[in-house]
Amino acid sequence: MNREKERTPLIRRSGFQSLVASLLCIIIGLLIGYIVLLMINPSGAGNAISTIIENFFTYKKPKTQLKYFGSTLVKTAPLIMCSLSVLFAYKAGLFNIGVAGQYVVGAGASLYFALAFGMPWYVCLIAAILAGALLGAISGLLKAVCNVNEVISCIMLNWISLYLVNILLSQVKEPTSPYTFVLSSANPDAVLPSMGLSSLFSKNQYVTIAIPLAVIVAILIWILLEKTKLGYELKATGFNKNAAKYCGMKEKKNLVLTMAIAGGLSGMGAALLFLTGFEQWSCTQSAIPATGFNGIAAAFLGGLNPIGAIFSSYFIQHITVGGAYVDKTMYSAQISDLISSLIIYLCGFVFFFKYALNKRLDQRAEKKAALKAENAADTEEGGEDK
Repeated sequence: MNREKERTPLIRRSGFQSLVASLLCIIIGLLIGYIVLLMINPSGAGNAISTIIENFFTYKKPKTQLKYFGSTLVKTAPLIMCSLSVLFAYKAGLFNIGVAGQYVVGAGASLYFALAFGMPWYVCLIAAILAGALLGAISGLLKAVCNVNEVISCIMLNWISLYLVNILLSQVKEPTSPYTFVLSSANPDAVLPSMGLSSLFSKNQYVTIAIPLAVIVAILIWILLEKTKLGYELKATGFNKNAAKYCGMKEKKNLVLTMAIAGGLSGMGAALLFLTGFEQWSCTQSAIPATGFNGIAAAFLGGLNPIGAIFSSYFIQHITVGGAYVDKTMYSAQISDLISSLIIYLCGFVFFFKYALNKRLDQRAEKKAALKAENAADTEEGGEDK
């Protein structure tokens, strides 16, 4: 006997709820940002918020738009990787706030191998992944063996990583500036290949295979988490390591492996930016690059879904870059960072929104079921009277 499969209503699906919640966060964040702009200077608020949203569309020529669209994508690739790092660890029950430090050591390893050893891009990329994985594994090992909270160990390692990388890269910096040598001049073989992608963006030389690589990795992470035995074990360990141990899983090994993979993703993200030649590392910087911390926001805005992280990462980078086009005589260039931070703050309510929505749906379902049962009882009682 054929039975129709009971389909889950669209509004009940976790992916749809995450999408709606993320869009709600974006809209509310932009609205609050607009109110802040009105309070600072009402005359230019409308133009400022539209400029932030438009980004490269503020240019009139299509070629110029494509060029700066490419530049936005260049900075999106590392942000995707950092968001994947955060969500991968979170899926396994760990909060990888050390993504920033892992990003830093990835940048240091890729640039040092490129400028000091003259290695080709793929060797530099592997070096960045291994460096990030090693740093992540240290936090995982401290968690698994000594029960040190990963948040504490990651924060400490963030600053240690920054200063060590500054010392390391000072050996390959320009004599008259704090910046490392220009990659395209010092070692052209270390620059990521374009594969013809630059021609699609008005010959923007910084557009490389970094973008498709980040997307491919996101898809692979989704497959790993949702379709493999390893992914199931990692998530099971995150939910309850004692239960995982009881089931025969190696919970300590899984904790270390999770943080190592997360760290490798962060390190790769740094390589996908610095191996394009888009930026040079400053050996005197005392602040950790914001990309690592922005990855936390992108991960939650994307609903902790690897595919959603691609779009959320682009959006955050889009409005961040868009802030550079705001009229500086009226507003600070950091106004886009303020709006980004508002959206990031609201991301914390994504799960609350999903909880509230599901609770409301459950109440409606209970009332509907109770009414149906009551009608059925009335019908049965009426039949007995007859």
